[in-house]
Amino acid sequence: MAELAWPVMRRGKRGAAMLGWLKPLPDELVRRRPVLGAAYAWALMAGGDLQAAQDRLRDAERWLAAKQGPTAGPSDLSGEMIVADEEEFLRLPGTIAGYRAALAQARGDIPAAVRHARLALELVPEDDHLRRGAANALLGLAAWTSGDLEAAHRTFSDGIAGVRMAGNIRDAIGGVAALADIRITQGLLRQAMRTYERGLELAEEHDGQVFHETADIYAGMSELYRERDDRTAAMDLLSRSREKGEVRYRWLVAMARLRQAEGNLGGALDLLDQAERRYAGGLFPNARPAAALKARAWLAQGRLDEALDWARERSLSVRDDLSYLREYEHMTFARVLIARYRRDGEEGGMREALGFAARLLQAAEEGGRMGSVLDILIVQALAHHARGDVPASLAPLKRALALAEPEGCVRAFADEGRPIAMLLDAAAKQGIAPSYIRRLLAAFGKADTRAAASPTPIEQLSEREREVLQLLETDMSGPELARRLHVSLNTLRTHTKNIYDKLGVNNRRAAVRVAEELGLLRQAVPPIE
Repeated sequence: MAELAWPVMRRGKRGAAMLGWLKPLPDELVRRRPVLGAAYAWALMAGGDLQAAQDRLRDAERWLAAKQGPTAGPSDLSGEMIVADEEEFLRLPGTIAGYRAALAQARGDIPAAVRHARLALELVPEDDHLRRGAANALLGLAAWTSGDLEAAHRTFSDGIAGVRMAGNIRDAIGGVAALADIRITQGLLRQAMRTYERGLELAEEHDGQVFHETADIYAGMSELYRERDDRTAAMDLLSRSREKGEVRYRWLVAMARLRQAEGNLGGALDLLDQAERRYAGGLFPNARPAAALKARAWLAQGRLDEALDWARERSLSVRDDLSYLREYEHMTFARVLIARYRRDGEEGGMREALGFAARLLQAAEEGGRMGSVLDILIVQALAHHARGDVPASLAPLKRALALAEPEGCVRAFADEGRPIAMLLDAAAKQGIAPSYIRRLLAAFGKADTRAAASPTPIEQLSEREREVLQLLETDMSGPELARRLHVSLNTLRTHTKNIYDKLGVNNRRAAVRVAEELGLLRQAVPPIE
């Protein structure tokens, strides 16, 4: 009974129910039925037991080898092979090749995944839309994991079209989030939104069925509205996502990022902790791990030591080989290095960080991953700013603005806090994208705990701090400055630290350079009695 039900169960993705049927059966009974064994392997894969799935596939392959002749396969098979569904048995070589591709993809063996998926396409008839669609989808996932996003989108789209033609609407809807993720990494946020909208249209055509996959579509759309800084729409979409079923990984991440945009970093970290525990792995590449998102939140809170611990646990280094799967981690690591420079002022570390960012930029550009390019350009601007070199910061910032404006990006800048706000202010004074920058700067006035109520540096500095800043341009020593200001040396140090923090620098020379570029030293300072 279970063997005959297998094709229907496969289309319905009811792996847990299949396991419930199969586990009570005697092992010998399952081993003598290769079609049933393959079904068991599929159910085990759906449950995450990859080794057991491989063992079941190996049993089915032995029967196929034995069918070819007495010397074609191993001789440890006992009893006679039992086949209740001849059609499924004839299709078994293509089925097994597809499952082998899925196993390899889940284990990160991309060459093997490609090899088995191509073999499945050779073995599966043209009219078998389900198996051919699955094989094409796996080729798309392999290309995505490798960072070839245009090939990934094209091939995965073909796969989703195939499974939809086979009547597997659940998988077709589930694939929408993956297609949108690819477009987002390519920097094509508007195309990603259209992809989500088409997915919802497909779900509405089958409104009589409840698809949990629709929840991921709403969560993904919420992230795009959050990026536009439309938090009301983002929250509404997350509410609709929650109505579709249990709290899922994507919902937790989307809600965490929305909380971070609101300035609730503690709430964001709590949600990311839950997301990290909830993540179950699978065939889709985990290109933006929750742990890396947590590291960015720690940096936003000023918790550099926790972020450094994360980098050590992940064995991150500026000398790492670059890959798409670690790209988000590496971009986060570059931010950690910048934060460490702000604290420690070690120039050699900053030179390494800039060289690392240049390597990341080249790799992302070559892969057409313009969403990553935007992130790396912002990293470069922040790195130069930390050194007090505003002119060097403006070159990558200008390019970042050109990439971001057509897609309506806001939080990509606003999430960086005060340093990027000051650079945007400097860019506007240079006539760079003035209207777009006004929109971006407006976002800093909304519940972002790292940005001042106004991002303008002149308004951030107190009158006394501006007096101190003016004197920092001189050659006077610390004690001489304290005597000139009639304050203690400790009070002077407090003022100086506040200035450095507000300007996003870590030394006197950098503070003066930033102040000069922003025009803060042109204002007259009242005489000090």
